[in-house]
Amino acid sequence: MLKHIGRHGDQKVVIAYNEVPGEDHMALVVYTEKLPDTLADTLMKVVQSEVGQQEKVLAEALHRSLTNDGQNLLQTIHRGGWLKKVQCKQVILTPNANTNVRLDELNKILKEMEKGSDAIEKMRKLDAGRGFADPGDGGREVGEPARPITAGTESGVLSDADIATSLTEQANGMRAQIKVLQEEAVRLEAEATALMPKTKTKKATVKATVTKPKAKNGSATKKTTKA
Repeated sequence: MLKHIGRHGDQKVVIAYNEVPGEDHMALVVYTEKLPDTLADTLMKVVQSEVGQQEKVLAEALHRSLTNDGQNLLQTIHRGGWLKKVQCKQVILTPNANTNVRLDELNKILKEMEKGSDAIEKMRKLDAGRGFADPGDGGREVGEPARPITAGTESGVLSDADIATSLTEQANGMRAQIKVLQEEAVRLEAEATALMPKTKTKKATVKATVTKPKAKNGSATKKTTKA
């Protein structure tokens, strides 16, 4: 089973971020078939690598990887405009030909795991790759590959340390996401500034009136000068 891969409609995607900070109903994905061949190959090598499969948030692995010409892989994908924001409920994870799960369902299960045994049991079934019938979705069979963050006791109950590790990894992923978005905002502002038409300022002409001392006949003379 392979994590972080799926489809959005009829297009294949790699899920870089399961959630967008502040918009947990949205995810950031990469349409692999739209990438240049060399970049797509590099991306898939990271996804399939041990490092990529161990990360809960794939962007963490992408941020530590390089392209063939030595550039940061995550930054290259971001600058190229290949990182797209889509609704989680529209993304279907496809770890293998027989298993699939909606991304929003998976995110919900991960958040609820610490709240009760029902969510833990759902995740246990997903880990086993058997799938389960989701009563809120017409009994559709779903499934998901084993995830390192769910490793716990044989009974399937997560320890506090397991949950803490999961939350820490999610926080790190959000920080990486914020950094990418901030850099993109700076780049867009710079482009906007460069495109703004330059305006010419006209030098103002100021007229000043100078009063000379009174002449002998008692009258004053005025002279107007331009500054």
